[in-house]
Amino acid sequence: MMKPSTDDKATGKLHEVKGAIRQKAGELTGNRNLAADGRAEKNDGKVQNVVGKIEKAVGE
Repeated sequence: MMKPSTDDKATGKLHEVKGAIRQKAGELTGNRNLAADGRAEKNDGKVQNVVGKIEKAVGE
């Protein structure tokens, strides 16, 4: 079982990657909504990744 901090970091990284893919797909197809959704998901992933790092530093 993963520690919550590790789980947050892994999930955050996954959302960053998925968001980047959605953003690029939206840009390539000219779909502004898809690009915006991708940017939002990527940013959410970055935040979640930072939360995981903070939890690890604090010691959960």
